[in-house]
Amino acid sequence: MTAFADTDYGTMFTSGAAYVDEDRWHAMAAELRRNMPVLRVEADGYRPFWAITRHADVTEIERRHDVFLNTMEVVLSSNETIQARRAAGTDAKTLVHMDDSEHSAYRGLTTEWLKAGAVRKTMGGHIKELSRGYVDRMADMGGSCDFASDIADYYPLRVILGMLGIPEEDEPRILRLAKEAMGTEDPEFAREDGATAQDMSGALIEFMVYCNELVEQRRKNPTSDIASTIANGQIDGEPLGVIETLSYFMLFFTAGHDTTSHTLSGGLEAIIRDPAALRRLQEDPTLIPNAVDEMVRWTSPLRGFTRTAQEDYELHGITIKAGEMVLLSYPSANRDETVFEDPFRFDITRANANKNIAFGFGKHFCLGVQLAKMELQTFLTELLSRLESIEITGPVERTAGNLISGVKHLPISYTIRELA
Repeated sequence: MTAFADTDYGTMFTSGAAYVDEDRWHAMAAELRRNMPVLRVEADGYRPFWAITRHADVTEIERRHDVFLNTMEVVLSSNETIQARRAAGTDAKTLVHMDDSEHSAYRGLTTEWLKAGAVRKTMGGHIKELSRGYVDRMADMGGSCDFASDIADYYPLRVILGMLGIPEEDEPRILRLAKEAMGTEDPEFAREDGATAQDMSGALIEFMVYCNELVEQRRKNPTSDIASTIANGQIDGEPLGVIETLSYFMLFFTAGHDTTSHTLSGGLEAIIRDPAALRRLQEDPTLIPNAVDEMVRWTSPLRGFTRTAQEDYELHGITIKAGEMVLLSYPSANRDETVFEDPFRFDITRANANKNIAFGFGKHFCLGVQLAKMELQTFLTELLSRLESIEITGPVERTAGNLISGVKHLPISYTIRELA
């Protein structure tokens, strides 16, 4: 295998801007899957790592959680960003940084809330009501909107804030902080002109202050929401530490929002561009759950997590040495030709769409997957049942970000049938 030093094949993973041109990115990823599935990347300003691009290899590493551990560097970040976080005290340990018994214990705090049955029972009616309300909002906007920034940004956030018992008036602040924390490489979401590592630390500090106020409220006056469960949670009979508690909230705010938002906006774009698929979904709503799986595969908004080898490990004749880092590329794995037939075609009837690993795999499989799927299925059901026409009316823009990114602007015009 060839080692590339700061070439397109390296910066395609480190540079958030590389994900903006999705066609080019996926063409390069396909080349890597064919010829260099284990790629040594030595990009300027980053710790060297191995990029893993095939579906089978990503799942193999996810299964070997005894060898490939999560660390505080589980998110691919520049050396500058890592130093800035440490200096600002925002290098918080969350579920995605944990392994083994620690991960199981912290995950267990909210598992019961997020099981499929619990989500249906506690959130089903609320999500249906919210879906109807946001489709009503589209109708009230006079037949045109920027679906990504006007609807998809707000709908999943409102679901999360409702679960946490956070009032609607705090929504703009939370949305701004989520954008700043997750999209700092995109100038549109920077705290100031020009995104820097310090910008993200500023957003994280403000997030932590907000979360600390919420924790204090729920500890003084516990309620029946998930915020109280987290704020008053215990591990081995001991209360969570301050940083651990705050980081749990931050994970809900960010991971629970941006991934679903980008899946919804990018998935709707794909449906609009395939009129036959749109008609089939309207004629047969039973196809919507599978269509959602295909939307998740197609958009893969989580661009990748890293793992660190605890011992030497051989993959395709390459020895990944103990202490070295691997990047698991979920978007590439979800277009793997050996798993998905004709992977560059959006297909709402794809038989194995649920084989996508956009939510991760194994012990670190996304805790909120059932909630995310319910949100997507419910909104699509409501929208498509009332939609009479829809088209894209301007340039579709994508976020520059190497952690979570996707469609940020989707201008559309449409006709929506009013409810009787």
